[in-house]
Parts: sequence; C-alpha cells; structure tokens
Amino acid sequence: MGNNLEFAGKVALVTGGNSGIGAAAARRVAELGAQVVVTGRRQSEGRLLVNDIKRNSGSAAFIQADLSQPEQVKRIVPFTLETFGRLDYAFNNAGISGENRLLTDQTEKTFDHVFAVNVKALFLLLQDEVKQMMAQGHGGSIVNTASVGGLLAFPTAGPYVASKHAVLGLTKTAAIECGRYGIRVNAVSPGAVRTEMLLDVFGTQEALDEMSAVHPIGRIGRPEEIADAVAWLFSDRSSYYTGQSLTLDGGLTAQRPYLTQPASDKLIQNTRDEKWASGY
Repeated sequence: MGNNLEFAGKVALVTGGNSGIGAAAARRVAELGAQVVVTGRRQSEGRLLVNDIKRNSGSAAFIQADLSQPEQVKRIVPFTLETFGRLDYAFNNAGISGENRLLTDQTEKTFDHVFAVNVKALFLLLQDEVKQMMAQGHGGSIVNTASVGGLLAFPTAGPYVASKHAVLGLTKTAAIECGRYGIRVNAVSPGAVRTEMLLDVFGTQEALDEMSAVHPIGRIGRPEEIADAVAWLFSDRSSYYTGQSLTLDGGLTAQRPYLTQPASDKLIQNTRDEKWASGY
C-alpha cells in the first residue's frame, strides 16, 4: 500500500466488486486507506479479492448478494455498519447488460431483470446509503455507474440503454435532495472498458479491436482508469462537483458519427442474419 492514505478512517462500499471496474475501484480506495465492503454474486471471487486487498495491507470484507433480489440488496448497508461501523463512500457499480436483440425481439423478462439490477437495486441502495450518511452527520460521496448508453442509444440494447438513462435521473435527483446535508452524488459514464461484461457483449477479441478503432485515442479503456475517477469523486478534491455524470470514453461521444459501418451496425446485421438463419 502506498503512503498516500487520503481515505484513512473512511469506509467505502463497492457493489459489483468482484471483477472489472468494481474490483479496480475496491483496490484503489483500499490503497488510499479506506476500509472496503465489496458485494458480488460469486463468493469465491469476492473472497479472492478481499484476500488480495488484505495481503496489500488493506482492510476489506465481502458480502454475497444478488442485486436482482430486493431482500438481498437491503442486507448490504446493515452488513457494512456491522463490519466497519460507518459509511462514508458508496460506489453503486453493479449492473448487467441484458440480451443483444432488436427492440421488437426483447422480452419482458429481460427488461424486468435489467431494471431490477440496474435501477431498482440502485434506488434501494441510495435510500439506505443516504439515510446512513444523514444520520452520521458528516456528509459523504456516492458514485453510480451509468454509461455512455445513458447519453446515447445503442441498437440491440434497448433495456440497458433505458436503464442507464434512469441511473442518471436517480443520480441527479439524489444530488439535489442531499446537497444540503453535505452528501454529493455523481455518476461515472464509461465508454468501452476492457471487462468481462464487454467481452460478453461483443463476443470476440476481433470485435473489441474494431471497437478500439472508433475511439479517437485508438483504444478502449482500462478498469483502473475508471477507478481513479471514482476515487477523485469520493475525495474532497471534487467537493464542488455533484449531480453530474463524468464521461470517460476516450473521446467516443465527442466525435461525429462514423460514415463507415460501425460495430453497432454490424451487430444489427448479425442479429438479423441469425433470425433469418433460424427461420424467423
């Protein structure tokens, strides 16, 4: 662990922390001195992460939780308090992408599942996090994972895109309601980041390489880059920043649309091809 213990004496909650952006954020805030609670669906991965943090002189605990189940969501903040006694920071990162299908082919079951994890669980967590921070009386900082999908639309990702727009709405509402209590609420909106979930969405390394090419900086992001942004949003260095979405996308949303066929168009075409091949 480094010498800069900016978050010493603080407690941070990271949902969806087993891998990718969540795991990178948990490691980063632990390096900065925070005691960290990590949630995830897979207990073995969560324990490995906690053990790794402890080996590096950090302090962490894991709670297994499926955020599609409200009763499991409601156990998270109480577990944090039982374990470390307080809550100063929360990174509500857990989310799912749903299925890659045209809007007309999406199912109600998929829509409900995406919204259960990406929106309802966030709503429930925000309630518990804000109440605890208000009770402590010392403010706090909450960061929610949105997406460039909350700013733009992607074909074949209707429920996901809608859910990330909802994340930004909840973020702004919480920010304006909680500002007077010294609680800041922001979102990070990553573009393409090299994670297990992104590979699941695009399917192959070749597709990820194509996605890299459409970014002005010529690559997709790393989880550690998002983690650094989360740490900044937790810190007092961002004390005048609230109700905002910090877009981290390598310039993707700053440019005009490509005239050549982008990966998203190819995804539509592949979806249609698969439908025709299946006899639909």
